[in-house]
Amino acid sequence: MKYLLLIYSAAGADVADQCVFDDWVAYDRALKDAGVWVSGHALSDLTTATTVQVGADGARSVTDGPFAETREVLGGYDIIDVPDLDAALEWAARCPGSRGGGAVVVRPVAEF
Repeated sequence: MKYLLLIYSAAGADVADQCVFDDWVAYDRALKDAGVWVSGHALSDLTTATTVQVGADGARSVTDGPFAETREVLGGYDIIDVPDLDAALEWAARCPGSRGGGAVVVRPVAEF
């Protein structure tokens, strides 16, 4: 079963307090070595985001940045293919992004 791991860091958090680059390299290598990694990417800085909304009248609104003020920042994602939710939760707990006030949201991927 495929799961999406959404990796959030706490807004304003000092990344150095959460992990170092080598932690991410080791985690990525562990996912690939275990054969569970399907895809994933880090995201560009939040300041590069653009939000699109379409109103009931069909009018498009485009704004810079995320729509809502949040306490966390989506920094990237991984899609993994594991037997069940428990295995996905184990990988989420190993993710460096789950430390230092960060969080990893685990969502099953719906396949139609």
